[in-house]
Amino acid sequence: EGGGTLIVGRGGGRQDLPRADFVQQRPGRNIATGPLRTPRLSRDQLLLTPIGGGRLTITNVGKLPALINGQELRGAAEIGPGDLIELAGEALLMVRPRPLVLPLGGHRPGTFQPFGEADSDGLVGEGPAAWELRGRIAFVAGRGAHVLVVGESGTGKELVAQAIHRRSERGGKELIARNAATIPETLVDAELFGHARNFPNPGMPERPGLIGEADGSSLFLDEFAELPLALQAHLLRVMDQGEYQRLGESRARRSSFRLIAATNRPESALKHDVLARLQIRVELPGLNERREDVPLIARQLLRRIAARDPELARRFFPGGDPRGIPRLTLRLIAALTALDYATHVRELEAHLWTAMTRARGEHLDLWEGFPPPARGDDDDDDADDDDDADAESERDDASDDDFAGDRVDPNTIPPEVIQACLDRHEGRQEPVWRELGLTSRHVLTRLVRKHGLNVRGRGGR
Repeated sequence: EGGGTLIVGRGGGRQDLPRADFVQQRPGRNIATGPLRTPRLSRDQLLLTPIGGGRLTITNVGKLPALINGQELRGAAEIGPGDLIELAGEALLMVRPRPLVLPLGGHRPGTFQPFGEADSDGLVGEGPAAWELRGRIAFVAGRGAHVLVVGESGTGKELVAQAIHRRSERGGKELIARNAATIPETLVDAELFGHARNFPNPGMPERPGLIGEADGSSLFLDEFAELPLALQAHLLRVMDQGEYQRLGESRARRSSFRLIAATNRPESALKHDVLARLQIRVELPGLNERREDVPLIARQLLRRIAARDPELARRFFPGGDPRGIPRLTLRLIAALTALDYATHVRELEAHLWTAMTRARGEHLDLWEGFPPPARGDDDDDDADDDDDADAESERDDASDDDFAGDRVDPNTIPPEVIQACLDRHEGRQEPVWRELGLTSRHVLTRLVRKHGLNVRGRGGR
């Protein structure tokens, strides 16, 4: 920022201008890597001139054609944060503001994974957001308070919860994990607190419950906000004092556990006094906030896939070694990096599977129709959502004999009817979707989002 013109090239060219330094940034230090080493690159390929505000003027003076965001660079152009520079299939550069040195924070030099590889927790990324997240995990792991992990779908909430537990003093014990959205509303207390032997019916075995199982360990509840507000309140005493009762017992039990809750919902979906007891927040960045990490994450995903599928390893990895560098064209990497993600790593993995399915040779490349159209709010998209929800609910609710009759088309239910039902049941979802004749809670959730309804109910807390 504020400096003079720099040369980007493979070195050895004109000496009157300084050359751009390439470094691998790690917390507390920069490791110089020298100029780009690719023989097709000119000794003097690009001229970069900072013009303030994080923006640059770029001029292509070399032999290789250059593309800016997929468009050929002719003469000079102004570029800024997020812009992609592709050098004729040889190199891909991204304009991103970065600190001169990443803060050391709680990181210990000498303990870092090789550059660009997954760390011991399975996290991949070298951008500032990735290192900030690692520092946050290390800090939270050393504390004892309950934790709320917040992030959109596909940002790695479970991976982060596992890392927090593994690095904590409780890490010697198994993490107890459950998706709260899969617990039937009538069984939440039994699932969490357990029940006595012969309760509620003779012959029923004793059940310790998730909180009992998590004694001395951590309890991870994913999709925590899907628990009805009234049932969230049942956790208050055990979160405060570690004291709870199994169903069918009169005596109090104790459990020393740490709750790690995760949600992709706004904090308003949580009961306020439960939220107050989740003292530590960990907010996860999505891929749109860490685009520089997309190529590294894509490589890791392909390695994981190929490790389970030798045929794919032989086809897309040199020598069939899934630990190597997969064969992706630079234009596919550029397109994946520039994409706006809604479900983040899950969406990225889906695109990689599409690329593998459509590949005609040994390289993964762009295919006709990429990028896919952005999802809108039109009827076709809503119909697709409902089809997906119906398919999912058929798997989840196949044994539900109470609702084996004809299904109601969700698109025919007026939003005011749905809202009135939510109000009447104070936001409790199970009686709402059953009363409306829907197939599952998943369909109700999609309708609530589609119409912007208040899931907590206007009369609810």
